[in-house]
Amino acid sequence: METDDALDECGCAPSPRERRLLWPAVSRRGALGLGAIAVATLGAIGGPLVAPAFAASYPSWDDVQRAKANQAAKAAEVTKIKNLIQALADDVASKRAIAEAAADEFYVAQQEYFDAAHRAEQLQSQADEQAQLALDAANKAGRVAAQLYRNGGDDTSLELFFSGSAASADDLLARLGTMDKLIERNQAVYADAITARDSAQSLSDQAEVQRAERDRLQQVAEQKMVASQRAADEAQAALDEQNARRDQLEAQLAALQDTTARTVAQYQAGVRAAEEARRKAAEEAARRAREEADRLNQGGGGGGGGGGGGAVVGSGWARPSSGWRSSGYGPRTVQCGSGYCSSGFHYGVDLAAGCGAGIYAAHAGTVDYAGYNGGYGNYIRINHGGGIGTGYGHIRPGGIFVRSGQWVNAGQLIASEGNTGNSFGCHLHFETYVNGYPVNPINFMRDRGVSV
Repeated sequence: METDDALDECGCAPSPRERRLLWPAVSRRGALGLGAIAVATLGAIGGPLVAPAFAASYPSWDDVQRAKANQAAKAAEVTKIKNLIQALADDVASKRAIAEAAADEFYVAQQEYFDAAHRAEQLQSQADEQAQLALDAANKAGRVAAQLYRNGGDDTSLELFFSGSAASADDLLARLGTMDKLIERNQAVYADAITARDSAQSLSDQAEVQRAERDRLQQVAEQKMVASQRAADEAQAALDEQNARRDQLEAQLAALQDTTARTVAQYQAGVRAAEEARRKAAEEAARRAREEADRLNQGGGGGGGGGGGGAVVGSGWARPSSGWRSSGYGPRTVQCGSGYCSSGFHYGVDLAAGCGAGIYAAHAGTVDYAGYNGGYGNYIRINHGGGIGTGYGHIRPGGIFVRSGQWVNAGQLIASEGNTGNSFGCHLHFETYVNGYPVNPINFMRDRGVSV
């Protein structure tokens, strides 16, 4: 897993503060050129996603100036500011804990839905197989019965009557059940048909129950997703509030506690200097991000054997990563390590291009989730319309470059590859959804002219 220092030195993506400042919906070329770096605040493009997480009456510098002149007032103001700073920190910690718990609940609900849908699919497939076996056995019994009656001197038209004339296994078995000679001499074939028919009905009934459970769990998962995104937005709003207030509060506190001749005006100047330093740091981060974006755009995203990540084909779809396929879709051997185990059924494909490599939107659509998601780690889901969606998991810390509700274009840089969640190394876990249920991305993308 990447260390924090390695991530800081990577220079391949915006800092957390920069991502909060701007979330542009641009083309892949534009997104790469900008590196998803901020040039304006959220307020400039429509305001924050949620109301400020912590509301309080903050002291002004005039309040500080007046308090300095009176010892009792100064002590009271110091206590107030300390409480405000602590309250901001507590609010961030509380909302982060709530967001993480909500994200874990979303992950569990999502996996339960996926598993229920998979079981319903398997049961229906087994029911269809048994129904076909029942029909084949019933037709066989009918042909044998016709042969028996013909050999016994009965009407040879029975052979035509029993050969394919019945509308279903039930229809044919009902006719056969009335024939004494069949019961005597063809009982085994008839019994096989009855067993298969009953098995098909039982499996079909189970599949129907499982589909109802699938639909219920899908609604639960969607509700958990909305709750998780809301909690994540509220945690981000709390952090934004803390970042916006902390420096000034700490400077005001220092001004009140300072026994030297320094003035409030000097502390105000210090706050302005700190803000200027942060602005220059953001510009430097933007420069590094643009350089990294250029590298990604030129195919240097890492990982051989996978093809160009972000390249849009004629169907309007794009490969989400330049990485090679390290794991396919379907049943797999369970692996355990670091306190967790992989699932026995893999609902996506893993594309490994290297830590920090670019992740691109597979198709145009609206981001309906961007944040932490339990075993997926940092995760993005895009709704492409018409019941079609895609998911992107194990994104590196600080590597989500889009927000929920944002429109993205096919091939747009949306994230960078990492090792978050239940992961055994840096890679992109890529899923494709039809009506919310994951389908094999290899086949899905191949039908759209893209190899994964």
